[in-house]
Amino acid sequence: MKSHRKELWFNTKTRRELINITKDVEEAVAASGIKEGFVLVNAMHISASVFINDDESGLHHDFEAWLERLAPEKPYDQYRHNTYEDNADAHLKRTIMGREVVVAITDGKPDFGPWEQIFYGEFDGKRRKRVLIKIIGE
Repeated sequence: MKSHRKELWFNTKTRRELINITKDVEEAVAASGIKEGFVLVNAMHISASVFINDDESGLHHDFEAWLERLAPEKPYDQYRHNTYEDNADAHLKRTIMGREVVVAITDGKPDFGPWEQIFYGEFDGKRRKRVLIKIIGE
C-alpha cells in the first residue's frame, strides 16, 4: 500500500468563507499515483470544517444563514468560551459542518456522486490555517 500527504494553507480575508477545494484534492490524488484507495481531507483547526455538498451560491447563502441562526456570532458574551476569545460560535459551526470527508478513489480519481464538491469552511478566519489531504491505496 502507498500513501501520499499534502497540506493546503488558507488565510481568508473574512471571518467566514466557503472555499471549493475539489480541484486541489483531485490534483493531489493525481500526483499520488494511487489508482484505488481513499482520500481523507480534514481541517486541522477546531474552528474550520471540510464537507461535501453542491457548489451553488444560493445554497452557500443558506448555509451561512442557517449556521448563524444555530450558533450566532454575537453577542459574544452569550458563550462561556468567550472569556479571552470571541470564536465560540466558530467551534460550534465546525461541529455542525464536520471535521473531514473520506472519498473513494477509483481509476485514479475521486469517486464523486453528481454535484458533489469538497469545501473548506472557515468560521474564524483572518489567520493562517491548514487542511490535510492524506491518500492511501494501491
